[in-house]
Amino acid sequence: MVLINALKKGLFHGIQLTYDIAKIIVPIYIVLSFLEAVGVLERVALVAEPLMKLVGLPGEMSLALVLGNVLNMYAAIGVIVAVGIDVKQLTIISVMLLFSHTLPVELSVAKKTGIRVAGIAILRISVAFISGILLNIIL
Repeated sequence: MVLINALKKGLFHGIQLTYDIAKIIVPIYIVLSFLEAVGVLERVALVAEPLMKLVGLPGEMSLALVLGNVLNMYAAIGVIVAVGIDVKQLTIISVMLLFSHTLPVELSVAKKTGIRVAGIAILRISVAFISGILLNIIL
């Protein structure tokens, strides 16, 4: 009886989590597909390409970085899935996002602890790009 209740509860929470994540990823995927079809994504990629080239990523991945830093990791995943990248690029973008993600939320928490927010933001973004450059060289 305890096992059955645990399985029911786990299944319910699993379905709820899948729904919550899908609410973010599916709309982003649809919007990005539309932006790609009308050529907007290509223009954004061209502007971001020189910086993204340093870390071995296509220009479109700048959207994943922006959304991952401003919104959350699920938004970044939506971009990554929509654009499609190889394993090396997935490793690079993943590590970069691990160093700098959800900045508004995390910086507001840091501010409450008395830490200088600007310094932390610069440090996290810098470490993300340095790690991206190093991984691009190593991998």
